[in-house]
Amino acid sequence: MRIQKIELGEIRIPLVTPFRTALRTVTEIRDIVVRITADDGQAGYGEAPATAVITGDTWGSIETAIREFIAPAILGMDIEDIDGIMRRMQKAILKNTSAKAAVDMAVYDLYARNLGRPLYKVLGGGSDSIETDLTISVNDVSQMVEDALRGVEQGFRILKVKVGKEGKGDVERIQAIRQAVGENVVIRVDANQGWAPKEAVRIIRSLEDKGLDIDLVEQPVNAHDFAGMKFVTANVSTPVLADESVFSSQDAIRIIEERAADLINIKLMKTGGIYEALKICGIAESFGVECMTGCMLESKLAVSAAAHLAAAKGVITRHDLDGPALCSTDPYEGGPVFEGPRIRMTGQPGIGIGKVPVEFR
Repeated sequence: MRIQKIELGEIRIPLVTPFRTALRTVTEIRDIVVRITADDGQAGYGEAPATAVITGDTWGSIETAIREFIAPAILGMDIEDIDGIMRRMQKAILKNTSAKAAVDMAVYDLYARNLGRPLYKVLGGGSDSIETDLTISVNDVSQMVEDALRGVEQGFRILKVKVGKEGKGDVERIQAIRQAVGENVVIRVDANQGWAPKEAVRIIRSLEDKGLDIDLVEQPVNAHDFAGMKFVTANVSTPVLADESVFSSQDAIRIIEERAADLINIKLMKTGGIYEALKICGIAESFGVECMTGCMLESKLAVSAAAHLAAAKGVITRHDLDGPALCSTDPYEGGPVFEGPRIRMTGQPGIGIGKVPVEFR
Protein backbone atom coordinates (compact mmCIF):
# COMPACT_ATOMS: atom_id res chain seq x y z
CA MET A 1 0.00 0.00 0.00
CA ARG A 2 1.64 3.21 -1.19
CA ILE A 3 1.06 6.89 -0.50
CA GLN A 4 -0.82 8.22 -3.51
CA LYS A 5 -2.04 11.67 -2.43
CA ILE A 6 -1.47 14.20 0.35
CA GLU A 7 -4.10 16.92 0.77
CA LEU A 8 -4.63 19.80 3.20
CA GLY A 9 -7.64 21.52 4.68
CA GLU A 10 -8.45 23.85 7.56
CA ILE A 11 -10.71 23.47 10.57
CA ARG A 12 -11.95 26.21 12.91
CA ILE A 13 -13.69 25.56 16.23
CA PRO A 14 -14.58 28.33 18.73
CA LEU A 15 -13.39 27.80 22.29
CA VAL A 16 -15.82 27.76 25.20
CA THR A 17 -13.84 30.59 26.82
CA PRO A 18 -10.66 32.44 25.75
CA PHE A 19 -7.49 30.47 26.43
CA ARG A 20 -4.97 32.66 28.24
CA THR A 21 -1.40 31.86 29.25
CA ALA A 22 1.74 33.86 29.99
CA LEU A 23 2.48 33.70 26.25
CA ARG A 24 -0.80 34.31 24.42
CA THR A 25 -4.60 34.61 24.29
CA VAL A 26 -6.62 32.49 21.84
CA THR A 27 -10.38 32.41 21.15
CA GLU A 28 -10.66 29.63 18.56
CA ILE A 29 -8.89 26.55 17.30
CA ARG A 30 -7.69 27.10 13.76
CA ASP A 31 -5.71 24.09 12.58
CA ILE A 32 -4.47 22.55 9.36
CA VAL A 33 -5.74 19.02 8.70
CA VAL A 34 -3.80 16.53 6.55
CA ARG A 35 -5.33 13.65 4.61
CA ILE A 36 -3.03 10.98 3.20
CA THR A 37 -4.69 8.62 0.74
CA ALA A 38 -3.17 5.29 -0.29
CA ASP A 39 -3.42 3.60 -3.67
CA ASP A 40 -6.14 1.29 -2.31
CA GLY A 41 -8.35 4.26 -1.35
CA GLN A 42 -7.81 4.12 2.42
CA ALA A 43 -7.06 7.45 4.13
CA GLY A 44 -5.30 8.56 7.30
CA TYR A 45 -5.64 11.93 9.02
CA GLY A 46 -3.43 14.31 10.98
CA GLU A 47 -3.67 17.84 12.35
CA ALA A 48 -1.43 20.75 13.28
CA PRO A 49 -2.06 24.09 15.00
CA ALA A 50 0.11 27.13 14.32
CA THR A 51 1.72 27.79 17.70
CA ALA A 52 4.37 30.30 16.67
CA VAL A 53 5.24 31.39 20.22
CA ILE A 54 6.28 27.82 21.08
CA THR A 55 7.17 25.85 17.95
CA GLY A 56 7.78 28.74 15.54
CA ASP A 57 5.22 27.32 13.12
CA THR A 58 2.64 29.53 11.37
CA TRP A 59 -0.27 28.48 9.15
CA GLY A 60 1.71 29.52 6.09
CA SER A 61 4.87 27.71 7.13
CA ILE A 62 2.97 24.50 7.92
CA GLU A 63 1.23 24.49 4.55
CA THR A 64 4.41 25.32 2.65
CA ALA A 65 6.47 22.71 4.51
CA ILE A 66 3.98 19.97 3.67
CA ARG A 67 3.09 20.91 0.09
CA GLU A 68 6.54 21.90 -1.18
CA PHE A 69 8.92 19.74 0.85
CA ILE A 70 7.40 16.83 2.79
CA ALA A 71 4.78 15.62 0.30
CA PRO A 72 7.18 15.39 -2.68
CA ALA A 73 9.65 13.49 -0.48
CA ILE A 74 7.29 10.73 0.62
CA LEU A 75 4.75 10.34 -2.21
CA GLY A 76 4.83 6.82 -3.59
CA MET A 77 6.42 5.30 -0.50
CA ASP A 78 5.12 2.08 1.04
CA ILE A 79 3.08 2.93 4.13
CA GLU A 80 4.67 0.00 5.96
CA ASP A 81 8.11 1.62 5.64
CA ILE A 82 7.61 3.87 8.67
CA ASP A 83 11.36 4.29 9.28
CA GLY A 84 12.01 5.23 5.68
CA ILE A 85 9.12 7.68 5.54
CA MET A 86 10.27 9.43 8.71
CA ARG A 87 13.89 9.62 7.54
CA ARG A 88 12.85 11.20 4.26
CA MET A 89 10.56 13.64 6.01
CA GLN A 90 13.35 14.72 8.36
CA LYS A 91 15.76 15.21 5.45
CA ALA A 92 13.20 17.14 3.40
CA ILE A 93 13.09 20.16 5.72
CA LEU A 94 14.59 21.28 9.03
CA LYS A 95 12.46 22.04 12.10
CA ASN A 96 8.78 22.66 11.15
CA THR A 97 7.81 20.17 13.84
CA SER A 98 4.06 20.86 13.69
CA ALA A 99 3.95 20.20 9.93
CA LYS A 100 5.86 16.97 10.46
CA ALA A 101 3.57 15.98 13.32
CA ALA A 102 0.45 16.30 11.17
CA VAL A 103 1.95 14.13 8.44
CA ASP A 104 3.41 11.68 10.96
CA MET A 105 0.08 11.03 12.67
CA ALA A 106 -1.67 10.63 9.31
CA VAL A 107 0.94 8.02 8.34
CA TYR A 108 0.49 6.15 11.62
CA ASP A 109 -3.29 6.39 11.29
CA LEU A 110 -3.18 4.90 7.80
CA TYR A 111 -0.67 2.23 8.86
CA ALA A 112 -2.85 1.05 11.77
CA ARG A 113 -6.02 1.22 9.67
CA ASN A 114 -4.37 -1.08 7.14
CA LEU A 115 -3.64 -3.53 9.97
CA GLY A 116 -7.24 -3.25 11.16
CA ARG A 117 -6.12 -2.41 14.70
CA PRO A 118 -6.41 0.61 17.02
CA LEU A 119 -3.23 2.67 16.95
CA TYR A 120 -2.59 2.31 20.69
CA LYS A 121 -2.52 -1.48 20.25
CA VAL A 122 -0.08 -1.17 17.36
CA LEU A 123 2.15 1.04 19.53
CA GLY A 124 2.32 -1.51 22.33
CA GLY A 125 -1.07 -1.96 23.95
CA GLY A 126 -1.22 -0.54 27.45
CA SER A 127 -4.37 0.87 29.00
CA ASP A 128 -7.72 1.33 27.27
CA SER A 129 -8.56 4.38 29.42
CA ILE A 130 -6.65 7.43 30.65
CA GLU A 131 -7.51 10.50 32.74
CA THR A 132 -6.72 14.05 31.67
CA ASP A 133 -6.43 17.22 33.69
CA LEU A 134 -8.27 20.45 32.85
CA THR A 135 -6.45 23.70 32.11
CA ILE A 136 -7.42 26.84 34.05
CA SER A 137 -6.43 29.92 32.03
CA VAL A 138 -4.74 32.97 33.51
CA ASN A 139 -7.40 35.49 34.60
CA ASP A 140 -8.21 37.51 37.69
CA VAL A 141 -8.41 35.40 40.84
CA SER A 142 -12.21 35.28 41.07
CA GLN A 143 -12.56 34.11 37.47
CA MET A 144 -9.92 31.40 37.92
CA VAL A 145 -11.64 30.16 41.08
CA GLU A 146 -14.96 30.07 39.23
CA ASP A 147 -13.41 28.16 36.33
CA ALA A 148 -11.75 25.69 38.73
CA LEU A 149 -14.99 25.00 40.58
CA ARG A 150 -16.84 24.50 37.30
CA GLY A 151 -14.19 22.00 36.22
CA VAL A 152 -14.55 20.04 39.46
CA GLU A 153 -18.34 20.02 39.01
CA GLN A 154 -17.76 18.51 35.56
CA GLY A 155 -15.85 15.65 37.15
CA PHE A 156 -12.24 16.78 36.67
CA ARG A 157 -10.05 15.71 39.60
CA ILE A 158 -6.85 17.27 38.26
CA LEU A 159 -6.46 20.96 37.40
CA LYS A 160 -3.53 22.56 35.58
CA VAL A 161 -3.38 26.21 36.57
CA LYS A 162 -1.75 28.66 34.16
CA VAL A 163 0.42 31.31 35.83
CA GLY A 164 3.66 33.14 35.06
CA LYS A 165 2.52 36.74 34.79
CA GLU A 166 2.58 38.31 38.23
CA GLY A 167 4.96 36.51 40.61
CA LYS A 168 3.40 37.04 44.03
CA GLY A 169 0.00 37.30 42.37
CA ASP A 170 0.52 33.79 41.02
CA VAL A 171 0.81 32.47 44.56
CA GLU A 172 -2.44 34.20 45.49
CA ARG A 173 -4.18 32.63 42.50
CA ILE A 174 -3.10 29.12 43.42
CA GLN A 175 -3.87 29.58 47.10
CA ALA A 176 -7.38 30.80 46.30
CA ILE A 177 -8.01 27.85 43.98
CA ARG A 178 -6.75 25.36 46.55
CA GLN A 179 -9.02 26.84 49.23
CA ALA A 180 -11.99 26.69 46.85
CA VAL A 181 -11.58 23.13 45.50
CA GLY A 182 -10.32 21.47 48.68
CA GLU A 183 -7.47 19.09 49.34
CA ASN A 184 -8.70 16.14 47.25
CA VAL A 185 -8.21 17.87 43.89
CA VAL A 186 -4.77 17.58 42.29
CA ILE A 187 -3.30 20.94 41.28
CA ARG A 188 -0.54 21.34 38.73
CA VAL A 189 1.06 24.70 37.94
CA ASP A 190 2.22 25.79 34.49
CA ALA A 191 4.32 28.96 34.28
CA ASN A 192 4.89 28.76 30.50
CA GLN A 193 8.45 30.12 30.88
CA GLY A 194 7.09 33.13 32.78
CA TRP A 195 9.54 33.32 35.71
CA ALA A 196 13.24 34.01 36.16
CA PRO A 197 15.14 31.20 37.96
CA LYS A 198 15.48 32.85 41.39
CA GLU A 199 11.94 34.17 41.18
CA ALA A 200 10.71 30.66 40.37
CA VAL A 201 12.44 29.24 43.43
CA ARG A 202 10.90 31.92 45.66
CA ILE A 203 7.41 31.30 44.28
CA ILE A 204 7.59 27.51 44.43
CA ARG A 205 9.00 27.57 47.97
CA SER A 206 6.16 29.88 48.96
CA LEU A 207 3.66 27.37 47.58
CA GLU A 208 5.42 24.66 49.56
CA ASP A 209 5.54 26.71 52.77
CA LYS A 210 1.80 27.36 52.50
CA GLY A 211 1.15 23.62 52.22
CA LEU A 212 -0.69 23.95 48.90
CA ASP A 213 0.39 20.44 47.83
CA ILE A 214 1.31 21.10 44.19
CA ASP A 215 1.74 17.98 42.02
CA LEU A 216 4.29 19.61 39.72
CA VAL A 217 5.46 22.91 38.26
CA GLU A 218 5.73 22.98 34.49
CA GLN A 219 8.40 24.94 32.60
CA PRO A 220 9.09 27.62 35.23
CA VAL A 221 11.80 29.42 33.20
CA ASN A 222 12.79 30.11 29.60
CA ALA A 223 12.92 27.03 27.38
CA HIS A 224 16.57 27.53 26.46
CA ASP A 225 17.73 28.25 30.00
CA PHE A 226 18.83 24.73 30.93
CA ALA A 227 21.03 26.10 33.71
CA GLY A 228 18.03 27.98 35.10
CA MET A 229 15.89 24.85 34.95
CA LYS A 230 18.59 22.92 36.79
CA PHE A 231 18.85 25.66 39.43
CA VAL A 232 15.10 25.56 40.07
CA THR A 233 14.94 21.77 40.16
CA ALA A 234 17.82 21.57 42.64
CA ASN A 235 16.34 24.15 45.00
CA VAL A 236 12.71 23.10 45.40
CA SER A 237 10.94 19.97 46.58
CA THR A 238 8.07 20.13 44.10
CA PRO A 239 8.72 18.09 40.92
CA VAL A 240 9.64 20.21 37.89
CA LEU A 241 8.27 19.25 34.47
CA ALA A 242 10.21 20.22 31.33
CA ASP A 243 7.89 21.19 28.48
CA GLU A 244 9.16 23.75 25.98
CA SER A 245 12.73 22.68 26.83
CA VAL A 246 12.15 19.27 25.24
CA PHE A 247 11.46 19.02 21.51
CA SER A 248 13.65 16.05 20.62
CA SER A 249 15.16 12.89 22.05
CA GLN A 250 18.46 14.78 22.28
CA ASP A 251 16.78 17.43 24.43
CA ALA A 252 15.33 14.71 26.65
CA ILE A 253 18.75 13.15 27.18
CA ARG A 254 20.28 16.51 28.08
CA ILE A 255 17.50 17.39 30.53
CA ILE A 256 17.78 14.00 32.24
CA GLU A 257 21.57 13.80 32.34
CA GLU A 258 21.90 17.36 33.67
CA ARG A 259 19.05 16.77 36.13
CA ALA A 260 17.45 19.92 34.85
CA ALA A 261 13.93 18.55 35.48
CA ASP A 262 12.22 15.65 37.19
CA LEU A 263 9.63 14.93 34.49
CA ILE A 264 9.24 15.39 30.72
CA ASN A 265 6.21 16.64 28.82
CA ILE A 266 5.80 15.05 25.39
CA LYS A 267 3.78 16.98 22.82
CA LEU A 268 3.50 15.74 19.27
CA MET A 269 3.72 19.28 17.90
CA LYS A 270 7.12 19.67 19.54
CA THR A 271 8.52 16.24 18.68
CA GLY A 272 7.35 16.27 15.08
CA GLY A 273 4.99 13.38 15.74
CA ILE A 274 4.67 9.91 17.20
CA TYR A 275 7.92 8.54 15.75
CA GLU A 276 10.19 10.88 17.76
CA ALA A 277 7.84 10.75 20.76
CA LEU A 278 8.39 6.99 20.96
CA LYS A 279 12.14 7.61 21.13
CA ILE A 280 11.65 10.00 24.06
CA CYS A 281 9.49 7.42 25.81
CA GLY A 282 12.24 4.83 25.42
CA ILE A 283 14.91 7.18 26.75
CA ALA A 284 12.81 8.27 29.71
CA GLU A 285 11.97 4.67 30.55
CA SER A 286 15.63 3.66 30.49
CA PHE A 287 16.44 6.45 32.98
CA GLY A 288 13.41 5.79 35.16
CA VAL A 289 11.89 9.22 34.40
CA GLU A 290 8.13 9.59 34.10
CA CYS A 291 6.47 11.55 31.30
CA MET A 292 3.32 13.53 30.64
CA THR A 293 1.49 13.83 27.33
CA GLY A 294 0.29 17.29 26.47
CA CYS A 295 -1.25 19.15 23.57
CA MET A 296 -1.38 22.60 22.09
CA LEU A 297 -4.75 24.07 21.12
CA GLU A 298 -5.72 21.05 19.05
CA SER A 299 -9.07 19.53 18.19
CA LYS A 300 -10.13 15.96 18.86
CA LEU A 301 -8.19 14.66 15.85
CA ALA A 302 -4.66 15.50 17.01
CA VAL A 303 -5.49 14.99 20.70
CA SER A 304 -6.77 11.51 19.87
CA ALA A 305 -3.40 10.66 18.30
CA ALA A 306 -1.67 11.78 21.51
CA ALA A 307 -4.17 9.76 23.55
CA HIS A 308 -3.27 6.62 21.61
CA LEU A 309 0.41 7.21 22.42
CA ALA A 310 -0.41 7.82 26.09
CA ALA A 311 -2.57 4.71 26.33
CA ALA A 312 0.18 2.61 24.77
CA LYS A 313 3.11 3.64 26.97
CA GLY A 314 3.34 2.99 30.72
CA VAL A 315 6.13 5.55 31.14
CA ILE A 316 3.50 8.23 30.43
CA THR A 317 1.86 8.60 33.82
CA ARG A 318 0.23 12.03 33.51
CA HIS A 319 -2.04 13.40 30.82
CA ASP A 320 -2.86 16.95 29.76
CA LEU A 321 -5.15 16.23 26.82
CA ASP A 322 -8.07 18.56 27.46
CA GLY A 323 -8.15 20.21 24.03
CA PRO A 324 -11.59 18.79 23.12
CA ALA A 325 -12.98 19.89 26.50
CA LEU A 326 -12.03 23.49 25.66
CA CYS A 327 -13.86 23.40 22.30
CA SER A 328 -17.46 24.56 21.98
CA THR A 329 -18.33 21.75 19.52
CA ASP A 330 -17.00 18.39 18.35
CA PRO A 331 -17.31 18.16 14.56
CA TYR A 332 -15.82 14.67 14.29
CA GLU A 333 -17.27 11.19 14.36
CA GLY A 334 -15.45 8.23 15.87
CA GLY A 335 -12.15 8.09 17.71
CA PRO A 336 -11.52 7.84 21.45
CA VAL A 337 -14.47 8.79 23.62
CA PHE A 338 -13.92 11.97 25.67
CA GLU A 339 -16.16 11.85 28.75
CA GLY A 340 -15.12 14.77 30.94
CA PRO A 341 -11.74 13.80 32.42
CA ARG A 342 -11.92 10.21 31.10
CA ILE A 343 -10.59 9.34 27.64
CA ARG A 344 -11.71 5.88 26.63
CA MET A 345 -10.05 4.06 23.74
CA THR A 346 -12.18 2.07 21.32
CA GLY A 347 -11.60 -0.84 18.98
CA GLN A 348 -11.78 1.33 15.85
CA PRO A 349 -8.73 0.90 13.58
CA GLY A 350 -6.11 3.63 13.41
CA ILE A 351 -6.75 6.81 15.36
CA GLY A 352 -10.42 6.01 14.84
CA ILE A 353 -11.69 9.32 13.51
CA GLY A 354 -14.26 8.73 10.79
CA LYS A 355 -16.04 11.86 9.60
CA VAL A 356 -13.60 14.75 9.06
CA PRO A 357 -15.66 17.82 8.02
CA VAL A 358 -12.95 19.57 6.07
CA GLU A 359 -12.66 20.57 2.41
CA PHE A 360 -9.34 19.13 1.19
CA ARG A 361 -7.31 20.36 -1.72
